Amino acid sequence: MLIRPATPADVSAVLPMVAAVCALHESWDAAKYGFVPNVEQRYQKWLIAQANSTRSVFLVAEDNTSSGEQQGRLVAFLVATVEREIPIYRLQEFGFIHDLWVEPEYRHAGIAKQMVSLTIERFKLMGVKQIRLDTAAANDAVRRLFNSCGFRLSTMEMLVELDE
Repeated sequence: MLIRPATPADVSAVLPMVAAVCALHESWDAAKYGFVPNVEQRYQKWLIAQANSTRSVFLVAEDNTSSGEQQGRLVAFLVATVEREIPIYRLQEFGFIHDLWVEPEYRHAGIAKQMVSLTIERFKLMGVKQIRLDTAAANDAVRRLFNSCGFRLSTMEMLVELDE
């Protein structure tokens, strides 16, 4: 498996994975993750910008182990950005992992852990001192993954739906 920085040309192959991660999140909590139709198309310009940014980490995993049609197929992605903290805190900026997806048939091979480790290294090189992310309450597997990469629980978001 080749894990590499994404290019703008990769975005069209990443968009179906974006749709999959959004559908999964919405299936877990439609109130929190109530996406607009064709949400992946709204990602397109943003992902291209992240591929061109020196203050983002946008990685893809390319299957270079298979032959035929699978050769060169993008099977995972991770996108993270540097975000500004509000000015009441000492920390001025932090890395934020927005999305991580590995196609189901490629899971449990260490791809996600490698991508997270590379993201941590890239943020270190940028001088970023902290990385954050959100996980769905139902996603125990990804919490175990991030915990194994050194992340710890920091906050717990709660939600209440109000009648209109």
